Amino acid sequence: MTVLTFANWITEAPNWILSLPKWLQQIFFQLYQVFVYENRWQFFTDGLLTTFIVTIGALIIGIVIGIIVALIRTTHDSMSNKPNFILRILNVLCKIYVTVLRGTPLMVQLLIMGFVIMVPKGSVQTTFCAILTLGINSGAYVAEIARSGIMSINTGQMEAGRSLGLNYTQSMWHIILPQALKNILPALGNELIALLKETSLVTVIALQDVTKAAQVIVSKTYTAVIPYISLAAIYLVLVMILTKLLALLEGRMRKSER
Repeated sequence: MTVLTFANWITEAPNWILSLPKWLQQIFFQLYQVFVYENRWQFFTDGLLTTFIVTIGALIIGIVIGIIVALIRTTHDSMSNKPNFILRILNVLCKIYVTVLRGTPLMVQLLIMGFVIMVPKGSVQTTFCAILTLGINSGAYVAEIARSGIMSINTGQMEAGRSLGLNYTQSMWHIILPQALKNILPALGNELIALLKETSLVTVIALQDVTKAAQVIVSKTYTAVIPYISLAAIYLVLVMILTKLLALLEGRMRKSER
């Protein structure tokens, strides 16, 4: 691999760059190094695709686990008579799950999953390991969000459903959960944004996400300013887009209530 130097690059630079101050020429040289030379922009695009896959996959797993855990805990807490043995055991397991996952750092969970439990080999297995770990971690937070949303619904809603002939599961699915979803949507949006940013930690298990792409480019160019500032800008743009989309979704849901 040939090493690109400023002296080599400036001899082939267009005249308008040669007319710029020295510090601006250095900036353009670094931009060329990071994005143009040897098509290094592909590191960012490939890493961004991996980041999207991990975020979406982890979000799906997190929502499924979170809703199941929230339903178990709210069902246990809402029973006026003594819950059965199985439900009590499940409730204890759910409490342990939430406590452990919320009480330990995500990076530590990734290290345990990546180097102790799964030990993935290859990019596909590493991606699955990252999705599973982030999804399980997110599920603990979604569980508390969903539980608070279910508990915010007046108990009369459940009683109304039961009086109409619906059983507990049907009342929860058709009456309680749709209302709870509207209440917890902003919190779920925040969890999605947090999950997107937390994907940057998957570099500890050597997954080639967009953060790893910036690190690779730094190792090739021996300059950290442009790659890491570009990385921060990428995350900022993604978060701004998600925030806007979530605001539009909340607006549509508010309109549907009127």
